[in-house]
Amino acid sequence: MKPNSTAILLLAATLLSGCAGTPKPQPAAATPPAPAPAVVANDFPTLTRVEYVLNCMQEKGGKNYDNLYHCVCAVDHIAAKLPHEEFLQAETFVTNVNLPGERGGVFRDPPQSKALRDKLQAAQQEAVAACFPNGGKVSAPKTK
Repeated sequence: MKPNSTAILLLAATLLSGCAGTPKPQPAAATPPAPAPAVVANDFPTLTRVEYVLNCMQEKGGKNYDNLYHCVCAVDHIAAKLPHEEFLQAETFVTNVNLPGERGGVFRDPPQSKALRDKLQAAQQEAVAACFPNGGKVSAPKTK
């Protein structure tokens, strides 16, 4: 009986030492918080960007890749400075400020009209300085 009891004691000791060495299960690590959604700096929709670029290209002498590049750069700069909603309001004020009479007064007189028109003009001036090598001036076509 002795060999059996020794074997049992040895087996019990092995099992107990194995259990003692087994790490206790840790609670599941807290999952890291989901990353915050990216803040959209340039929230201009495609249609607004395309309209701006086409008008800009027209003002700068026509549709060519040089004007395209500079006008896309300009709308990106403006979009970084103004939220889309402010841009739309400012464009509306700028477009209609010269209407005569009471109709024009609706666009000239509100206090936000001048503030938004000035903000848009400042953003456009910064964009021209940053994006157009000749300050946005239309150069005369080259003649041979």
